[in-house]
Formats: sequence, C-alpha cells, structure tokens
Amino acid sequence: MAQSVLLTGAAGRVGQAILADLADEYEWRLLDREPPTEELPGEFVVADITDDDAVYEAMEGIDAVIHLAGDPRPEAPWGSVLANNIDGTHAVFQGAVDAGVERVAFASSNHAVGAYETDERTPDMYRPHDEFRLDGTELPRPGNLYGVSKAAGETLGRYYHDEYGLSVVCVRIGNLTKGHPPIDYERGQAMWLSYRDCAHLFDRCLRAEYGYELVYGISDNDRKYYSIDRAREVLGYEPRDNSAAHD
Repeated sequence: MAQSVLLTGAAGRVGQAILADLADEYEWRLLDREPPTEELPGEFVVADITDDDAVYEAMEGIDAVIHLAGDPRPEAPWGSVLANNIDGTHAVFQGAVDAGVERVAFASSNHAVGAYETDERTPDMYRPHDEFRLDGTELPRPGNLYGVSKAAGETLGRYYHDEYGLSVVCVRIGNLTKGHPPIDYERGQAMWLSYRDCAHLFDRCLRAEYGYELVYGISDNDRKYYSIDRAREVLGYEPRDNSAAHD
C-alpha cells in the first residue's frame, strides 16, 4: 500500500510541482485554506494552518507530512509570520508526534540564509566558484522576518527530532519556476529549482531514511552557490536540470 501523505499548502507553487509528478505515487490528503478550483488527487481538507484542532485532525492515519503552508511573502509582517509560519509549523510538528506520524519534510527557504548575500565579505556569488558554497552547516542568517520564521521552523524540526525521534528534513528551497529559470536574473538562475527536480526531491524526502537533515533545494546549476551534496548523499537526490542549459 502506498504511503499516506498530508500535504499542507497544497494549492501553492511547490504543491503544484509535487502533485504534477507524484499524484499517483502516494495516498494524498491535501490541506489548504481555500477549496480547490481544479481536480486534485486524494482527499482535500479546507482548513487554516493556524487552526490547531483542524491540523491535528488532518494528521489522523497519516504516515508522512510535507509541510508547505504559511505566508510566503518575503515582506510579510511579524504578526503574519508568527501566526502562519511559526505557530502553524509548531502545530504541524506537534500534531505529527501526537498522531504517530513517522516523518515530516519541512519547506524552509533560501531566505533563512539571505543575509550572507549582503555581507561585503561574501565573494561574488553570481559566478561559479568553489571557495564559497553554503552547505547547511552554516548558521542561519535571515535577511527578513520571513527568513526568521523559516529558521525558526528548522529549529522546531531539530527539537522534535531530538525530543520525540521524529524524522525531519528541512529543505531550503531556492527559486522555483516552471519550464525555465528566470530570464536576466542571475541570482534566480543560481538558485533555480525546476518543477520536476522539486517533485523528485520531495519524493526522496518521503522515501529515504534519515534522522534530522537540512538540505538545499535547487537544481544542478553551474552557477550554484548552494551545495546539493548532502541532498545527494542522504536523500538520493539526482537532479536533472541546470539553469545554464537555458542560456
């Protein structure tokens, strides 16, 4: 029998990328605050991530969670990131533990380390180089409150793994676009994540064995300044796309 997977924030771009390739691979329970406008696989739950009771109820009978829901705006104010991204993520981790869920894949973000890009000591990261590549061992350096909330989610995941043995992988997602990388935007090309690589990466998050992991979610771009070595090694991630192929 296929794993039963709860996908929060199912209507967003990351959710769309995952379902485009993996609709038939799992038994899906999809959660979003708005009802669907198109046919989607599995069961759909209309609920807000800030509703603890609804989140806990959605966990019943679930094997694994992909947690995407939250306020995705880089400029989101504190009140919103606190309620939607921090409290909501806490509800997901606690609900997973209470329901006996085996693993949670948490959608973190490049914004959790965005301030490295504005540090004058950081080398030029828009051309390929070997001397500077973030690999997940560095401390978070958020450049906005949204990034703060994602760093907090990573720390919550660490706690729930250490305290309760929950398998947790945090994926610092880069720039997800459909079809091709951003045009005339070097930073976006360096951190590009294609739709099919996104689906493959989260598929590996559901299938691999791990304790607590923090990986970068980008395609195999020539210009990358995030390392995907850990995702390859621990998850078996094998990206197929490269932004340089679209030059």
